[in-house]
Amino acid sequence: MSLQWYPGHMTKARRELAARMPSQDVVLEVLDARLPGSSTNPLITQLRGDKPCIKVLTKADLADPVATDAWLKYFRAQPNVQAFAATLARPDETRKRVHELSRGLAAHRGPDKHVRALVAGVPNVGKSSLFNTLMQRKVAAVSDKPAVTKQQQTVVLKDGMTLTDSPGILWPKIEDEAGAFRLALAGSIPDTAIDIVTIGMFGAQHFLDHYGTLVTTRFKLASVPPDAEALLNDIGRRRGALGPGGVVVMQRAAELLINEFGAGTLGRISLEWPPTH
Repeated sequence: MSLQWYPGHMTKARRELAARMPSQDVVLEVLDARLPGSSTNPLITQLRGDKPCIKVLTKADLADPVATDAWLKYFRAQPNVQAFAATLARPDETRKRVHELSRGLAAHRGPDKHVRALVAGVPNVGKSSLFNTLMQRKVAAVSDKPAVTKQQQTVVLKDGMTLTDSPGILWPKIEDEAGAFRLALAGSIPDTAIDIVTIGMFGAQHFLDHYGTLVTTRFKLASVPPDAEALLNDIGRRRGALGPGGVVVMQRAAELLINEFGAGTLGRISLEWPPTH
């Protein structure tokens, strides 16, 4: 299966990103720490070329710390790339890391010239939250739904850095089925693009394979269910997602599981590990 969900404003956003990229010193590529590989946009990689890049792994407090450490090592091994994990709970640390890493990667600007940085990434990974954190006030609209930011905006930070926020963009055709499901599970693709039960089944199987104890504890199950369908049925019964005759409504059960994952109430869960892991 390949996915094609590419709203019209993303075509405009891609053109604007391509036009802005040559004038930037550093790209702040925002990735969801729970799925850093799947939330890496190949279009951004292509457009930035060998331009210095800081991979900012947001929502790190929701991700498996072991997986996050592995991803940071993976990215830091790439040429002209730095990486760090960020959470909204540590804004001062985030601002400090962005400033220090940007200065280090853009040393060619010299001490008297301010760094120009572009914030880019797929929808709903936390770009606007990062933008507001760096500004130390709310400038960009924040939502848990994808495709909220529709146009670029540029501001000057207190340290003099020029920062441009760009809309979240995907690439026109996502060939990796598992990657598309991860993006949908994390909210970067709306549930109108992929059937919600399919997303829920994908998530349920991953959680059983890697975090069985967390899901059984969260939903107070007597034992680890044997498969994804059984887990959704158990969740539906425990949470009252029942239809006529006491039959579990799978769509409601899938929504419950997806929402629990999104809120982090299942525990710290990652959806993938780097290729060398």
